[in-house]
Amino acid sequence: MPQSLPVVLSISGHDPSGGAGIQADIEAITRQGCHACSVITALTTQNTAKVKTILPQPADLVTDQINFLMEDVNPDAIKIGLIGSGEIADSLYRIILKYPKIPLVIDPVLAAGTGEPFANPNIISALIDLLIPKATLVTPNSIEARVLAPKAANLDDCGRQLVASGCPNVLITGTHENQKDVINTLYNDSGIVNSQTWERLDASYHGSGCTLASCIAAMIALGHDPVDAATRSQRYTWQS
Repeated sequence: MPQSLPVVLSISGHDPSGGAGIQADIEAITRQGCHACSVITALTTQNTAKVKTILPQPADLVTDQINFLMEDVNPDAIKIGLIGSGEIADSLYRIILKYPKIPLVIDPVLAAGTGEPFANPNIISALIDLLIPKATLVTPNSIEARVLAPKAANLDDCGRQLVASGCPNVLITGTHENQKDVINTLYNDSGIVNSQTWERLDASYHGSGCTLASCIAAMIALGHDPVDAATRSQRYTWQS
């Protein structure tokens, strides 16, 4: 397929409310001037306030969609969000191994903003052992970071441990921390790269993590290095 715009492939779940998941990803990617391709890992019954059910798609269907798409489209970046099942996680790992040069951004969606679980132990294990070590950048919130680095003593230690696992850039977001402002901290193998402080907005915003990770993937597809992409994308997400 002839390509005139950078392409970002989003692999995530579907949110009928349009606030999160695939639709939020497409909006963020498009707003940065990229073309969004998408593969849905799970259907959900949810609105802006609550998740009722989640239905993972068959892993072989997800795999077939991605493999067939890659015969025709050459993504400049890949973003993975909600995975849906351990079988899908294993399939995504095998696909990633085939395309090691494509930058990969992972938003490790473990639960909905209202607390409903999106990830079982198999998914969490696959993220820790298989997927995150292959990522270019991962964007856990503080709750997710503690789950993904359970032996860490604090959030800085979580960041260091996730980097040590093989992911060169880890952005831990602080929306869930009990602080006046939101502090997002970016880590690499040198330690803390930067911390950005944002005024805490007077509401809860469904899909903010999806928007952030997708914007980062789009920025990387446009040629920005991961640190610059993470810095710019935080402002876009806060303004959104």
